[in-house]
Amino acid sequence: MTGAGAREAFLGWLATERRASPHTLAAYGRDLADFLGFLTNHLGGEPDLAALGRLRTADLRGFLAHRAAAGVGNSTRARQLAAVRSFLGWLGRQHGVPVTGLTGLRGPRPRPPVPRALTVEQARDVAGGIGGNQDDAALAARDVALFTLLYGCGLRISEALSLDIRDVPRAGQALRVRGKGGKERLVPMLPVVAEALLASLRHRPGAPGTAPLFLGAKGERLNDAVARKVIQNYRRLANLPEHATPHAMRHSFATHLLGGGADLRVIQELLGHSSLSTTQRYAAVDAKGLLDTWKRAHPRAGAPAADEA
Repeated sequence: MTGAGAREAFLGWLATERRASPHTLAAYGRDLADFLGFLTNHLGGEPDLAALGRLRTADLRGFLAHRAAAGVGNSTRARQLAAVRSFLGWLGRQHGVPVTGLTGLRGPRPRPPVPRALTVEQARDVAGGIGGNQDDAALAARDVALFTLLYGCGLRISEALSLDIRDVPRAGQALRVRGKGGKERLVPMLPVVAEALLASLRHRPGAPGTAPLFLGAKGERLNDAVARKVIQNYRRLANLPEHATPHAMRHSFATHLLGGGADLRVIQELLGHSSLSTTQRYAAVDAKGLLDTWKRAHPRAGAPAADEA
């Protein structure tokens, strides 16, 4: 059986036995065509089952290097390696083809996406205006308090919604937040955040300290799906971008702090990141913002190179 024949048989197995979607079949088909095309050039002829069984780790690394040289990104190469793994694993089970070349092979690590922050004006618009979506004054005050907290303290939506009334600090004190893995951190609370929270709590006189800080319309702890729906409705009315989400408020908090000169280590502590490399993603956002501003504002940004002295 040729490599091309094995590819067709494998795709047929995916379709019938695994009930893979047409999208998955198309992606795997392209990835394996790239792989077999590389092997044809690399080995000096179209590979058969025996040739596939003799593949070494170096051959597979050569394929990944070839794709990288063609400008293929880490995420795509990781996906292509996953397709090759599945294909060779199937050959091993169905046709007894050894798959020793996969031993110890690690694929490229996809780069995490660059956080998408709102502009300062957009973030302020959300925090201050989102209550206008609600007819009920208590719900309006709740929404303003929630999104002001997300932007003013950089909390994850899950962290904000897990807070109880007793967690709201006294004036001048920091907010104690329980993050991922139960790790606690202290976040300074801006006066504007404290005022928004107090305005929301005025609609709940006599509520015990153990009660959730943010309530749903039926009196239960607010669900994150409801919070997402609130900002989704608001962004349509306010003509905000699609990435205006609860988590974008956290991204905006970090990006705007960095743009204002805050140290990355300080931002790391405020966000509760265990690794500085996670926080460093915001440096890429800030650098892109600076470049975009330069292109819009600098009088020579659009000048052709020939005009330059």
